[in-house]
Amino acid sequence: MSRAHSLMLLLFVMPGFQLFLAETASAQLMQESTATTEQSCSFGMGKGEPSHSCAVPFPPGCRVAQAPGSSKPWTTISTGGRLLCRFDDKHTDWKTTITGACTRCQSGHCSAQFSVRYDCSPQQ
Repeated sequence: MSRAHSLMLLLFVMPGFQLFLAETASAQLMQESTATTEQSCSFGMGKGEPSHSCAVPFPPGCRVAQAPGSSKPWTTISTGGRLLCRFDDKHTDWKTTITGACTRCQSGHCSAQFSVRYDCSPQQ
């Protein structure tokens, strides 16, 4: 086989092989994942309002899901305006109670949303 034919074969075969590997890995991840549901709490604040908090609902029979590829809780904090937000360590046990808290609003209006993904598949 000529060098040009070898190069052409390599250019067409390799992308197909890479696509096959990517699809196989994706299928394995889908099989390993569990069904999740998401719960959230949110609030708005005006400028200068003191700190606020809210409790994320905890569905019965569920546990907090782990973020993919991590052992950490699968959570998201979305904010608008100038404020700092986090999950409150003193009021969160990750088993029955999850509380999000934010500092004083430093802009005209602030908002926050705390979201948590739960794994509600039957526990073994």
